[in-house]
Amino acid sequence: MLSMWIESDLYRRQGKAITNFKETLPKPQSDLAVQMMKDPYNLSFIELEKDYREKELELGLMEHIQKFLLELGQGFAFVGRQVSLVVDNKEYFLDLLFYHLKLRRYIVIELKAREFEPQDVSQLNFYMSALDDHLRQPDDQSTIGMIFCRTKQNFTVEYALRDFNKPMGVAGYEITLIESLSKELKENLPTVEEIEAEFGTQE
Repeated sequence: MLSMWIESDLYRRQGKAITNFKETLPKPQSDLAVQMMKDPYNLSFIELEKDYREKELELGLMEHIQKFLLELGQGFAFVGRQVSLVVDNKEYFLDLLFYHLKLRRYIVIELKAREFEPQDVSQLNFYMSALDDHLRQPDDQSTIGMIFCRTKQNFTVEYALRDFNKPMGVAGYEITLIESLSKELKENLPTVEEIEAEFGTQE
């Protein structure tokens, strides 16, 4: 594990994500939460075509959930993907949901296969509020939100997070991009539906 962290340049990535944790979390939880996040996340164990979609990124993470948990770091427990929340008779789905054993909080991760946009924070804020009302137990602390985006502009992220009172962070990620898959390889790869069936989920 140590060699993997060295090879992935963990020291330079640790605690580098843009967050509002210092303004929204008490010490020492704020310090732990800051160090918990990286930028960028090393997801090179996933191979996707250049024009991949968020759904394909999500399924790639599920195929390699053990490696993803190692990259997230100690304390993360996987809860589920596409977790359903019903608000005003309308169903919404959280991309990925974790629970952090040290912070005693749910952590919701939203995946973006594009550049960060300011409205992503409002969407995440909505999900976090609904999750706190519907899933959080009395002993749980308030939810932390994380956005993983393909690219981002730092000032845009900082302005988007400013004055939000919920703990959120935004980070980039790196995957292995392949220009195109050969026809023979594509025919042998499982479809999205087959992967979903393997994980026992239906959208």
